[in-house]
Amino acid sequence: MKFDKKGFSREELLHLYSAILLPRMIEEKMLVLLRQGKVSKWFSGIGQEAIAVGATLALQPDEYIMPLHRNLGVFTSRQMPLDTLFAQLQGKESGFSKGRERSFHFGSRAHHIVGMISHLGPQLALANGTALAARLDGQAKVSLAFSGDGGTSEGDFHEALNVAAVWELPVIFLIENNGFGLSTPSSDQFRCESFVDKGVGYGMEAVQVDGNNLLDVHRTVKELSESMRQKPRPVLLECMTFRMRGHEEASGVKYVPKELIETWAQRDPVQRYEEFLMGEGILTASLRDEFRVRHQSEIDVALKAVYEEPEVQPNWEKEMSAVYAPFNYNGPVETPSSPRELRYVDAIKEGLTEAMQRHDGLVLMGQDIAGYGGVFKVTEGLMDRFGQARVRNTPLCESAIIGTALGLSIAGKKAMVEMQFADFVTAGFNQIVNNLAKIHYRWGQTADVVVRMPTGAGVGAGPFHSQSNEAWFFHTPGLKILYPSTPAEAKGLLLTAFEDSNPYLFFEHKALYRSISGPVPEGYYTLPIGKARVVRTGSDATIVTYGMGVHWALQTIGEQGCDVELIDLRTLLPWDQETVLESVRKTGRVLVLHEDCLTGGIGGEIAAVIADQAFRWLDAPVMRHGSMDTPVPFALTLEQQFLGVERFKIKLKALINY
Repeated sequence: MKFDKKGFSREELLHLYSAILLPRMIEEKMLVLLRQGKVSKWFSGIGQEAIAVGATLALQPDEYIMPLHRNLGVFTSRQMPLDTLFAQLQGKESGFSKGRERSFHFGSRAHHIVGMISHLGPQLALANGTALAARLDGQAKVSLAFSGDGGTSEGDFHEALNVAAVWELPVIFLIENNGFGLSTPSSDQFRCESFVDKGVGYGMEAVQVDGNNLLDVHRTVKELSESMRQKPRPVLLECMTFRMRGHEEASGVKYVPKELIETWAQRDPVQRYEEFLMGEGILTASLRDEFRVRHQSEIDVALKAVYEEPEVQPNWEKEMSAVYAPFNYNGPVETPSSPRELRYVDAIKEGLTEAMQRHDGLVLMGQDIAGYGGVFKVTEGLMDRFGQARVRNTPLCESAIIGTALGLSIAGKKAMVEMQFADFVTAGFNQIVNNLAKIHYRWGQTADVVVRMPTGAGVGAGPFHSQSNEAWFFHTPGLKILYPSTPAEAKGLLLTAFEDSNPYLFFEHKALYRSISGPVPEGYYTLPIGKARVVRTGSDATIVTYGMGVHWALQTIGEQGCDVELIDLRTLLPWDQETVLESVRKTGRVLVLHEDCLTGGIGGEIAAVIADQAFRWLDAPVMRHGSMDTPVPFALTLEQQFLGVERFKIKLKALINY
């Protein structure tokens, strides 16, 4: 291994030595603690330290890094306090996750580090978001995202690189090619000779470097980042290296040929760099020992402080309050003028327009939403008004765009992502339920993202453009779910969602877009989250519903001439239990209605709460109505049977006559 010190001062060379020595010494200590049972799990980066340290120190301190399991050197090189870092690894209260996460599944806004999730690939798109935020603000900054060679097999890798290339985002996608994905060798992971070969496919520059050569890594990242700040673009950087320990310590290295370990042991990045410095007379034995003594003292002092800290004490209120970022609803910011008649679709468009005017940092993203205005024309004209930078067409990659939205939020902006159809959200499901929903609970980072979801059946669109999939997300703490039934609510709830820094799924029934109109206040106004609307009062029974169900219920109540109280939930997560239970206690009968399939629908949870908390007021069983437990059929006659509006009428009559 040849080191080229050209361009490095003596102080810089020694600083790099100190920086690469510290994570190695921490690793060695952690392996001892692991054997003593004082650490539950450890993902070792021994053999790969030069990449994390060299890359991190080559960047500016306020440039975002998205590290993985074995990038301890990123955290130490960003001067993260060791006591806080060790508290994190030990699951203590003073750690970044307050005991809610382990290992390196955390981030720190102060250090511009964004913590990983176990799914690996989704983090790449977050770097797109932070890089996009910098470009929108006119800042010459880059972001750097780590990937292992195994992680490149994931679709998120392709999506993130593709978006970065199309949008010319200054992101370094750094691949640590250590030859194995856990125990699976590269020959079973991919067929390309090297990852730099992939660069041409994305239309991006690709560079390969010896990942064990600290100076080469540092110089390469420094030169690339300086160039990318001047000419924004993504770069694929492949760092050739080797993992000397198991994927995690429990897995061992029996699957690795012994001669391979022996060969790479001769290329130990810490040992080789130390020998180079000593050979150059830059590092002496006494200075080396001085570094070691100082680092050992830092490690011991930090560990002692953490060991003296008590274990986390469970606190129900504290845990529940950590799921969502605080949001204090203070009502309309401005008093709106007299209402006008607007269609549902136009009310949403007006809400988007006013949100863009109020929030300078709001970015809209989605397939065909710019010049074309989206398939339902909800965003028509917005690009002309606010520009292509803030109203952005995206490639067909839902996961990367949701991840980019989260990256924008991390960098202090707001983002809206339009799913062309709610059905397509499955391609971005992981980002929503594991990244957006959990990030505040994990380390206090907000996910200021609204995902708009054109949903619902009744228009003959078949099984992939008609699903009601709100129940898929209803089970996920950390999300907020809105489903307005009228134009006024659509606008007001949408504007509230943009005020809140929590992640929202905003369901819009596409059959309502142009079929209903209603009075909508002019000007900016908001509506409370988690508060249902009593559409009409009554005494015979209560119908609890939302979305299209409100219109089914109104029609049926009118046809049957019954005195039924109708509750429109509006907010599905959190849902208004108080209003529902108050109505049920008054009427003694309740029917929970939704368009979604009956089995596993939200109605089951609502019915269970009613049975649990209002049983003694009931004069009839809690009844539910939903669509058939089949995919949504295409033929209109089959779709009408699927939805079962006539079955609902029969059900309501049976409830009242029980």
